[in-house]
Amino acid sequence: MAMPLRVPCRDMNLETSQTVFVGPYLTEETKEILSKDYSTFIGGILAIPVDLPGFAFRRARLAGVRLRRLLADCARQSKSRMRTGAKPECLVDYGTQEAAKAEAEAGLPPPPANTAADDDEDVGAYLFDFLFAAQDTSTSSLCWAVSALETHPDVLARVRAEVAAVWSPDSGDLITAEMIQEMKYTQAVALEVVRHRPPGALAPHMALQPFKLTDWYTVPKGAMVFPSVYESSFQGFHSPETFDPDRFFSEARREGVAYKRNFLAFGAGPHQCVGQRYALYHLTLFMALFVTVADFQRDRTEGCDDLLYVPRDGCAVYLKQRCASFPSL
Repeated sequence: MAMPLRVPCRDMNLETSQTVFVGPYLTEETKEILSKDYSTFIGGILAIPVDLPGFAFRRARLAGVRLRRLLADCARQSKSRMRTGAKPECLVDYGTQEAAKAEAEAGLPPPPANTAADDDEDVGAYLFDFLFAAQDTSTSSLCWAVSALETHPDVLARVRAEVAAVWSPDSGDLITAEMIQEMKYTQAVALEVVRHRPPGALAPHMALQPFKLTDWYTVPKGAMVFPSVYESSFQGFHSPETFDPDRFFSEARREGVAYKRNFLAFGAGPHQCVGQRYALYHLTLFMALFVTVADFQRDRTEGCDDLLYVPRDGCAVYLKQRCASFPSL
C-alpha cells in the first residue's frame, strides 16, 4: 500500500527542529505538548482572523503564546546549564554561551532577575520563529525531493553512488557534517529542488523608501510588494522548466552564480534567511539517508505532481527496505 510522506516528513521535521533548537530541555511530555500546540497553531493561523472564543484563529493565537512560554523556559534552563560550564548540545546552548562570554569579556554583572526573564521571553519568541520557519517549508522540500528523484532515475543513481562513496548504513556510523560536505552533487540536487519547487511562493516586503523597479516604474514608499519566488526561480536559468541539478554542480555552467539574483527561495541581501544552510544541509541529509535505506516508487495518479505547496497526493510512495539494517543513534 502506498504511503503519503507529507505527514511523516512534517513530524520528522518537528522532531528534528526540537532536537536542534532546544535539545535536552524538552521532556517527552513537553514534546507532546509542543507538537499538539504547534498543530493547533498551524491549523488556525490561516483561518478567518476572528479572535473570539470558539474560533480557530483564537485557538491558534493562544497556542502560539503557550509555545513561546515553553521555549522561553528552555532558554532559562539553557542559561543555568551553560553557567556550569557544560558542553553545548543545541542551538539555544550556543547562543546563551556566546552571550555569557560577551558579558564576561565586557565585565558586565549578571542581569537583574526581571530583565533576565524578559530576555528569556525574547529568546523564546526567536526560537518560535525558527521553529515555524523550519517546518512546513522543509516538509514541502522533502516531498518534492522524493518526487524529483523518483522521476529522474539518472539523478537518483548519481546521488546513491555519491553517498555510498562516503557512508554506508552497515558501518554503524552516523553521517557527519564532513561527509555531507563531500556530497557536492547531492547538495546541488537540494538547490535544484528548492529552485524548481520553491517552498514559499511569495515573499512580502514593505518599501521603506521609493524603489526603482524598472525604467518606467518606481515603487512608492510604504507600498507592500509581493515578489514571486516561483517566477524569479524560472528567470535567467537555462531550460528552467527542466529539473537539472548540474546547473548548480557543473563548474562550466555555474548557473547558481550567474543567476544568483534570481534564486530567491531564501531571500537576498541583509534579510536573507538565517536558516538557509540549515535547511539545505537538512534536505541533503534527508536525501542521503532516504535513497540509501529505501527503494521507492511513486503511486502516480492524475495530477499528483501538479504545482502546489506539496505534491497533490501528499507524495504517496511504495517503500521497500534496501539495506541490511537501518542506522541507529
